Amino acid sequence: MSEAERIPRVLVVDDEPNIRELVQVALKFHGCAVSTAANGAEAMRQAEAVRPDLIVLDVMLPDVDGFEVCRRLRAAGNEVPVIFLTARDTSSDTVTGLAIGGDDYVTKPFSVEALVARVRAVLRRAARSAQPEQQGMADGALRVGDLELDEAMWTVRRAGAPVDLSPTEFRLLAYLMRHQGRVLTRAQLLENVWGWDYAGESQIVETYVSYLRRKLDPLGPPLIHTQRGVGYSLRLPEQAAAHQAHQAEQRWQAEPGVR
Repeated sequence: MSEAERIPRVLVVDDEPNIRELVQVALKFHGCAVSTAANGAEAMRQAEAVRPDLIVLDVMLPDVDGFEVCRRLRAAGNEVPVIFLTARDTSSDTVTGLAIGGDDYVTKPFSVEALVARVRAVLRRAARSAQPEQQGMADGALRVGDLELDEAMWTVRRAGAPVDLSPTEFRLLAYLMRHQGRVLTRAQLLENVWGWDYAGESQIVETYVSYLRRKLDPLGPPLIHTQRGVGYSLRLPEQAAAHQAHQAEQRWQAEPGVR
């Protein structure tokens, strides 16, 4: 069986038996091989034994919470995609989940169809991310000014200094660099970095752009720029200055009575 034909393995972690069974049945119906766990300790054992392609992970678990499970997996070098299930629809929970390496989140109560769509989207995105390694990375490194990103070695440097990025931050930066100078909409970024087929919530894009700026901006002039109401672009300082001058000229020409 080829890699493309392989049945994806999903680990579902929730202490509520009804939810575990519901998600397990739905994912099996959509072609996934599903294992389950009822607590954090079992989730970590299963993650090591089964090596799933994705984990659906409840935040509120009876022993260690889902955030701590994800932290421990990442600390051990396990970068398996994680979709959090949370009953607390707060921005702080969302930011926490994304900051520790989560790929997505779904708020309880949830639609099974929506969860399955998120699972399939994250699996597609993970499969696309793995393709460059399988093809030998013939396209080499990406360079924009003093910023270098090597997809084969999974490294980023700015002005010669190494920059430590999470997998999602790395994918977002690579996509921005491939389209240097272009304004990319939030929908484009969601589809091509996260694998979502719809615009959905843009908060996840804004959060990760903020993470990248926090890591890149201390090393040099800002590179990632916001086009208000549209999206983001990665530009060199001279490109950004030219773009701002062009926008100012357009605004001046649009004002009544200037001509």
